[in-house]
Amino acid sequence: MTTAFALEYIPRRVKELGYCDDYSLRFVHLVLKASEVRKIEATCEFFILVKEPKNVNIDSDMGIFDLAYIATNELQYEHQGIITITNKGDTKRDVRFIQVIPKTIRK
Repeated sequence: MTTAFALEYIPRRVKELGYCDDYSLRFVHLVLKASEVRKIEATCEFFILVKEPKNVNIDSDMGIFDLAYIATNELQYEHQGIITITNKGDTKRDVRFIQVIPKTIRK
C-alpha cells in the first residue's frame, strides 16, 4: 500500500470502526536487525503497513503479511492487537507503518 492511498483510506476506516474524526497519525519507521523479532501492543490503535518489506513476517490479530508465505491467499496491510514483526533475513530490514491513534472511544 502506498502512503498516499493509506492517507486516503484512513479517514474512512476510522469511521467504519466507529471512532469519530478525532485521531492522530504517526509515521513509524522500524529498522530490524538480522533475525530480530519485535512486538508492538496496539490494542487502542491500529497500524497500516506502507511499502512491502521483503523477507519480513508481520502477524497480528487482524492477519498476516508475508510475501513469501504461500499458505495464505490474502495479505493484511492493517494490523491491530499484538503485532509481531519478524525479520527472516540475515541483513537489516526497514518496515514502515502509519499508526492511527483514535482520541475518542468508539460509538
